[in-house]
Amino acid sequence: MIDAHQHFWDLGVRDQEWITGPSMAPLRRNFGVADLAAVATGVRATVLVQTVTVAEETPEFLAVAEESDLVGAVVGWADLTSPAVADHIESYMDGRGGRWLRGIRHQAQGEQDPRWLCRPDVRRGLSAVSDRGLLYELLTLPHQLPAAVETVAALPSTPFVLDHCSKPPIASGELSPWAEGIRDLARNENVICKLSGLVTEADWTQWTVDDLRPYFDVVLESFGPSRLMFGSDWPVCLLAANYTEVVSAARALTAELTPSEQNAIFESTAARTYRIA
Repeated sequence: MIDAHQHFWDLGVRDQEWITGPSMAPLRRNFGVADLAAVATGVRATVLVQTVTVAEETPEFLAVAEESDLVGAVVGWADLTSPAVADHIESYMDGRGGRWLRGIRHQAQGEQDPRWLCRPDVRRGLSAVSDRGLLYELLTLPHQLPAAVETVAALPSTPFVLDHCSKPPIASGELSPWAEGIRDLARNENVICKLSGLVTEADWTQWTVDDLRPYFDVVLESFGPSRLMFGSDWPVCLLAANYTEVVSAARALTAELTPSEQNAIFESTAARTYRIA
């Protein structure tokens, strides 16, 4: 299995300012390769994804990938709006572990402008990402999906990966308008979707696989197994479930698929997308 979405952080190196309040207490410690290896049974490779909008984090993650047999790809961060974004990406790729860089992500979910992805400077940055053979990861909320649809359609040669199914409102049980946005996005063949982050969009204390299933059904119908890939979102998932529980939920959701379709979601789509041997 390949885990297409996980994180590390060391609070001694850099605070994670988003980890605040009693409910986030399970995340208020360091998480590294050894911690993941202890729980990720059966995982042959992972994709290490940025956590903060700090340029220094990406070289640190690339160095981890260079040293670890478990991390098979890195998604870093760069300021897409910077005129020098191409140079910044080149500096990552020329540095230690640069061969493991596969993509760039910015937390668009935190931008006040719901059409941030449509800004000319952002799209220029997205083109710079693609020009260097990298993909871009979309971290959006449901109300930002229309802008994502416009942008991926405007940049058909840029590969995009949608993180966490664009965070559907599982806890409230609503499907619309999220489902319509997902279907519109999936019509663009340059987008792949991660089956990740669902447990933390549900009720953290009493979610069930049945709560997740309507949302899984939408992304499965929209993208198909060959454009879906499993990600644990560990350790963020610990707010609602441990690693084993997240994997078990994904296995339960995909249990009626054929072996080849399950292999696509749990390994081959990620291997192809992130060029993991």
